[in-house]
Order: sequence, then structure tokens, then C-alpha cells
Amino acid sequence: MVCRVTMVALMPLLLFAVDLKIDHVTVAGSDLKKMQSDLSALGIVSFYGGPHSNRATEMALVSFPDGSYLELIAFQSNPDPQMANEHPWSKLMQGNAGPCAWAVREKDVAAEVKRLSLAGIMVASPVRSGRQRPDGVRLDWETAQVGNEPNGTFFPFLIHDFTPREQRAFPQKKPGTRDFSGVTKVVIAVTDLDAAVKRYRLAYGFPSPIKQVDKSMGVHLALLGGTPVVLAQPLMQQSWLAERIARFGEGPAAFILEARKPDHYTVVSKTRWFGGEVSWLDPEKLGWHLGFEPAGH
Repeated sequence: MVCRVTMVALMPLLLFAVDLKIDHVTVAGSDLKKMQSDLSALGIVSFYGGPHSNRATEMALVSFPDGSYLELIAFQSNPDPQMANEHPWSKLMQGNAGPCAWAVREKDVAAEVKRLSLAGIMVASPVRSGRQRPDGVRLDWETAQVGNEPNGTFFPFLIHDFTPREQRAFPQKKPGTRDFSGVTKVVIAVTDLDAAVKRYRLAYGFPSPIKQVDKSMGVHLALLGGTPVVLAQPLMQQSWLAERIARFGEGPAAFILEARKPDHYTVVSKTRWFGGEVSWLDPEKLGWHLGFEPAGH
């Protein structure tokens, strides 16, 4: 059930910005093995994580030392037709959208649901879910959708583990790669930059953003303080970002990692965002936008 509470005594709740800690980011596609192969061809190896308990999807992941991970998600070979049709990312998976959603770790989901509701943000009651790893280990967690867009697309969804989180993040009992420290930024495509900034500030108490235009990528950017959120509005109607919004709506359009060994990877372009360099892997080979910034940025 989705609930909304009118804004009551809001200001005391937002005297400080909420710390958003990335749990994982999700990449959607129609063929999980191909997604793994495309990523591996660029030097990043993923591990199969198993089918979800929704009887519709399965996943693979690249886990990082900071505990965050990159999830690849697609439909199982014989998904339950109804569950597949009702899945919030169905269109994204079928359309090979790439960046799809993101989640933040939450120690107390019920408390955060209450706080967001009091801030006037649409938020759903927690739902229990899970999956079984290929080695038989059962994973259980709960999530809560934030906002009225498809789960985790504009706002991150909340996630809290009932089983040990390291079993979910580190199926190999260690990070899948040490070339990258973790996911540092989620680039969210929006149609109205100022309106999107306003919604995020209402939800999380963020300070005024730093803005920048990147003509090479055709985007107008807003960085929300020291958070992982970068909002991106297309500069023109004929651009990759505008086309993406037209096909899939607002939501993650790119992910940025922190690289410990940037020289190990071939990049096709570099940009400077908010004073730091972002290197981009080949989106033609990968099928979506993945970048990295040097460690310590």
C-alpha cells in the first residue's frame, strides 16, 4: 500500500541532509549471459547470483570492496508470464535499457518510510523478498519503493537484509574486483532539472546543487552536495539522453565507479564534471553508459 502524509512539522526533520549509502545499482537487459559477456569484454567480470523469488528474473553481479555492487538483471528462461508482465522493470529489460534502478542501504526501513511520508514523499510499505544463490545459500531482505515512478528509478528504493548482507554482496566471500572501490555516482536522466532538484531536496534535505553544462555529452548537470546523486537534463531534443527519456522515462542513465587502477581500462572519451575527470568506457560495445573517476576524487 502506498501512503502519503501531509507535510507536518517538516523543517525539524530536515535540519541535516540524509546520508544515502549506495547498496547496489541495477542494469537491465534481455539476455543475462550477453550482458555478462559484454562487460567481461571490457575487463570487468561478473558472477551469476541466481534467480529471484519473484519467479520472473535472475541476476549476476560485480561486487566492490566498499560493499556496493553492480547488478545485471534479466528475465529467467521461462518466467512466470504474469509476474514478468507486472515487473516494474519489464519494459527496461525487454528494451535493453542498461541503467535501470538503484537502491540504498537502510538499517531501519520502517523509520525511513515514516520520515519520507512526513516529508510529503510517496513511499510504499516494506515488501519482503529474496533469492537463492547457485550454491544453495538463501538470501532474504525487505525493500520499500520511494516515489510514484517505477521502483528505484527516480528515487532509490530502500533495502535491508535479514540474512547477513555480505552473503548477498560477496557471493565469492570477497569482492569480485579490486580494480574499482565501488559505485560513487548515479546519473539520473530528468526532463526538468530544477523540478527534480526540488523533489530531492524535499525528500533528503540536500543543500543547493552545483550545476554544470557538459556540451560534449549534451547534458545540463546538477550535483547534490556530497551525495551520489547527479541529475542530468538533455541540452537538446536530438541527443542520446533525450532519446533515452523518450523510450524509458526518467531514471538512471549512467553509473560512475571509483577506479583504483584506471590505466587497466580502455576509454573512449573523458569529461570533467564538477572539477574532476570522468573516463567513459565504450557505450557501443557495452550497450550503456559506464564511467569511472580516479580514487580519491
